[in-house]
Amino acid sequence: MSGSTTREERFAQGLKVLRSVDGEIGQRVIDSLADINPEMGHQIVAWGFGEIYSRPELQPRDRQLVTLGMLTALGGCEPQLEVHINAALNVGLTPQQIVEALLHSAGYCGFPRALNATFVAKKVFDERGLLPVDQQQPTTRENPPTSA
Repeated sequence: MSGSTTREERFAQGLKVLRSVDGEIGQRVIDSLADINPEMGHQIVAWGFGEIYSRPELQPRDRQLVTLGMLTALGGCEPQLEVHINAALNVGLTPQQIVEALLHSAGYCGFPRALNATFVAKKVFDERGLLPVDQQQPTTRENPPTSA
């Protein structure tokens, strides 16, 4: 959005994007801030979704991959990971792609953080009836790669 938009316009745009990405879970997060820090809720919607998520340079699924990697690396962000794993599914990422992104993150932020994120994903997938997640078998001597 341009710098000439009003606070209300940014919020309206952000709310539209929030609903398309996070659905009712995102709205619950915003509602949970009403009695302690409504301005934070406003900024999440207006800036986070009205400004950042609305930028055309990355598609929503790509933004969610970046977000999952960042939250995994930060550690201690399990509630936010739950919201964003749901959002990743909402914008078209598959459980397999999410699990692969979390596996990939282990090399950069360590197995403990990647495991914590994976267990959050397992909870979300279970709630959505998406378990078990089909995975490609690891390549071993007993299970060599197949040619395409």
